[in-house]
Amino acid sequence: MFAIEALALNAADSEKMIQAVANIEAIVQSQSAWNYQTLLELLEQDSTNMLIVYKQEKEEWTEDKQVIGYCLYQMIFEQAEILRIGTHPDYQRQGIASQTIDKLHEFLQSNQVESLLLEVRANNHAAIALYERQNFVVIHKRKGYYQSSHQPAVDALIMQHTYTE
Repeated sequence: MFAIEALALNAADSEKMIQAVANIEAIVQSQSAWNYQTLLELLEQDSTNMLIVYKQEKEEWTEDKQVIGYCLYQMIFEQAEILRIGTHPDYQRQGIASQTIDKLHEFLQSNQVESLLLEVRANNHAAIALYERQNFVVIHKRKGYYQSSHQPAVDALIMQHTYTE
């Protein structure tokens, strides 16, 4: 069982949660992980927020939450963008990312956001399938955007989910 909530930067446990997200980033985004300091600086911007997914053993609230996923997003007027989304490998393929995006959709719609963008590597077929199930469509392709030494460049797909009334 897990729960999803917005990160409150002024909460006493926010440092621990941001570090846990940085640790997951290091695993799931191994080539381009954002560290604690980068995440903290992004979250200090008014337009950037994060949903935290944590393991919930019991029904009651516990202070010691085990972070198992996250969604870092930016919201500017009617436009939002998922900057990062990740689930710890031990918890992947359990619907966590899908439910996290559902929660984000609810929040964005209640704030009159018109569309949600994200960028994904063209060779990340599992992520693309997830986003397509969430009604994202490819609106642009950046040729050879992701480059790393000793490997061919990979295109970036820009995907968009549009909210209708």
